[in-house]
Amino acid sequence: MKIKKIIGGNMESNGYIIYDAQGQECFIIDPGYKGEIFIKEVESLKLSIKGIILTHHHYDHVGGVEKIKMASGCKVYLHRGDLDMYKKHVDVVLENGDKIYLGKEELEIINTQGHTKGSICIFSKESKVAFTGDTIFNVDLGRTDLADGSQKDMEKSVRDIISKWGNDITIYPGHGDSATMKYVRKYNLEYLDIMESIK
Repeated sequence: MKIKKIIGGNMESNGYIIYDAQGQECFIIDPGYKGEIFIKEVESLKLSIKGIILTHHHYDHVGGVEKIKMASGCKVYLHRGDLDMYKKHVDVVLENGDKIYLGKEELEIINTQGHTKGSICIFSKESKVAFTGDTIFNVDLGRTDLADGSQKDMEKSVRDIISKWGNDITIYPGHGDSATMKYVRKYNLEYLDIMESIK
């Protein structure tokens, strides 16, 4: 898998174009701002857009969707738990455990509630990467004090899902830099607090 990160807006949100070097298709993850930048980048890479996968419904991750969809006719993917808050058309309703394919590479959809009810991580066992949206960052966790957030759910997602990932997994979050889980286990104090509390 090849990954192109595009940062946009006042919130400096990370959007990603992911593609198979041998193929011609790509997915766009969380195009928060200026859909035309994503379109231009896809064109320069000579790719076609297979779909837009949203890790959650917040505007700084979905603001560029309509422009990309109008230009390409691609499908929009969102977890069922965020449908009510998104309030726009979704072509593919995701469930926990769903599999999406980028070429032959399997992407697993993992519902990681906490930041929102429908927050997801997009996990590739083959490439050893996880696109984590606003669930977990390199040095902290996503907010849980917004409308459909839950600290209890966030702790469960960290404890039951993210803590099971190996040190060689690299997270690509919705803000900030990517990091290995080895780095997270050393420097992410909010993650460490949750893990310490279950000892």
